[in-house]
Amino acid sequence: MSRIRVVFIVWCICVCLCPGKAQAQVTTPSTPGALGNVRDTTANKTNNAEWKDETAIVWYKLLNAEKKYFPDSSIHTFHRREFLQPWYGDLGNMGGAARNLYFTPEYRVGPTLGYHVYDIYRTDIDSVPYYNTTRPYSAFTFRLGSKLEQVSRLLHSQNINPFWNVTAQYQKINSQGFYKIQRSNNDNAFVSTNYKSKKQHYELYGAFTYNKAQQDENGGVTDVSLLDSAAFSDRKVVPVLFDSDYSQKRSAVTNMSRDVSVLLNHSYTVGKEDTVYNEDSTDLRYRLIPRFRVTHRMEFRSEKHLYKDLRPDSLKYTGFFESQFFQGDSVYSEQRWSKIDNRFLLNGFFGKPGKQLAFSAGVGNRYDAFQTRYKITPANNDIVSNYIIGEVKKEVLEEGQWGYNASAQFYFTGASAGDFLLHASATKDLKNFGSINAGVQQQLQSNPYNYTIYANEFFQRKDSFSKESITQVYINLYSDKLNLWFGVKNYVAANYMYIHADQTPKQYTTPFNITQVWLRKLFNIGNFVLDNEVVFQNRTGDAPVNVPMLMGRHQLAWESYMFKKRLKVAVGVEGRYHSPYSSAGYSPFLNRYYYQDVVVLSNTPQGTVFFNFKIKQFRASLSLDQVQQLFSTNYIAAPNYPAQDFMLRFGFTWMLTN
Repeated sequence: MSRIRVVFIVWCICVCLCPGKAQAQVTTPSTPGALGNVRDTTANKTNNAEWKDETAIVWYKLLNAEKKYFPDSSIHTFHRREFLQPWYGDLGNMGGAARNLYFTPEYRVGPTLGYHVYDIYRTDIDSVPYYNTTRPYSAFTFRLGSKLEQVSRLLHSQNINPFWNVTAQYQKINSQGFYKIQRSNNDNAFVSTNYKSKKQHYELYGAFTYNKAQQDENGGVTDVSLLDSAAFSDRKVVPVLFDSDYSQKRSAVTNMSRDVSVLLNHSYTVGKEDTVYNEDSTDLRYRLIPRFRVTHRMEFRSEKHLYKDLRPDSLKYTGFFESQFFQGDSVYSEQRWSKIDNRFLLNGFFGKPGKQLAFSAGVGNRYDAFQTRYKITPANNDIVSNYIIGEVKKEVLEEGQWGYNASAQFYFTGASAGDFLLHASATKDLKNFGSINAGVQQQLQSNPYNYTIYANEFFQRKDSFSKESITQVYINLYSDKLNLWFGVKNYVAANYMYIHADQTPKQYTTPFNITQVWLRKLFNIGNFVLDNEVVFQNRTGDAPVNVPMLMGRHQLAWESYMFKKRLKVAVGVEGRYHSPYSSAGYSPFLNRYYYQDVVVLSNTPQGTVFFNFKIKQFRASLSLDQVQQLFSTNYIAAPNYPAQDFMLRFGFTWMLTN
């Protein structure tokens, strides 16, 4: 029995054994602090009527933020591949290496390892959600596609009491793929907890994340023109570059990335205590208006990347390194990174509740240990760094408010001394119209560790580069009233780091600009919804960046309630396209995308036909994907890497509150 079936069965048993009943919907809290019930001193009993009797309230927030988010229950885009939104592209197999066609530089300040092709599947320690719920809340997601493409996710969140929540999630992605030996197998999990004392002075956030991605490398197909031949209608017989006698199902060449992170963020707040009563004075809540806070944050991270080739061939590595291999040889390269980061912050608050301006300033210390292993002897590099950090922030929590944010981080010791990140932004809520925000960011960053050293038992390379500078200026407009979303962004990059087609890291010293304009507009005509998204990107000069100038996605759907609004459906078609461009190539040896300007991709637009529906908190989708492949050749995701054939996909998400 597969692991996915075991997880599903265990989950079903747990749901059946849990007391209570499934609620029809998840509602939003009516007032801030609704979950912070305390003991009613007038009656000397727990004041928890809202805790037991009212409709379930489920929300979550992110670390160091007060804005509340609620579980998504829409079906408008439920059929889409969730990990590739909005503009990501993979190698033609779910769970494999992916990159963003919408130019986005790597964010890094301080020492980093530098592997990012699986980031879209990962749970990052800084983006873990911290839930609060008045009922035990569970959400199960399962998606199944042709050729055993499977995604399953199980989340459970439960408050131990109104002040303490524990949440856990496990996700499995597995796909054999349409072509030879391209299996992907990913595991992602997180556990988060947040606690606030009854009088709100002490607050704790803790999180644990685990991410593991495994990818069998086939090197791509030998010739994409074979896809038009009837002799290769079964894509499993299309020759691939790394085909060998190793196995019919598994590749001798694999990449594996694994990381584990632990976060502890806790603080003590001093401020003005207040007691808030309800209208008939039968319910009271403590409210703390913060004035001063002391915060400690500790983060531990361990990351490992492993490349293996159990059947090396000298022709395979031509252009990368030259070596003669004998029977029993293997190519093996492993890089590790461990980090311990401690920071202490002093925080202050000014203003009334809901309109407070918060500031923080502090100092941090990091210990980073890098290691490259390759069967002979490891190469070690230990770094101790110190940095200062500060932030001024006012969040938009009510209609019509202004929001501000200015933050800075600067390394003054260690190998990354001189690295910094500066960011400033302003947001204005336009009440019923929408909101507008604008900002500027400047970062000066050292090159990642995997750019500076590569080694296996047959070949070694060491490099050194100048710091990379990235500046961005942006402005965005969001209007739910007009169903219009619009943004403009401009990047200025200098000493830009990239991987060249010869598989070596390079630095482009000439400064260059990339300007991006994006627009999304919805038209509602009766029950018909026309959803349009377009992106325009302009690169100056000959900068080594592979992005299409124009990308678009258009969706036409009929959406309506049926059976006295007990059932909601969305039926329609969707098309995605990009202008011809020189796509980035993929290097299995480095597990990174590289710049190339020889192969130009000019694809037929991709098409999807979908049927989405929702009954209470159960959402499901049935879709026909890659429809264009019925009358055209396969979409080419990257040079020598075609996308899937025409395929059927089914998926559902079921949210339960007990």
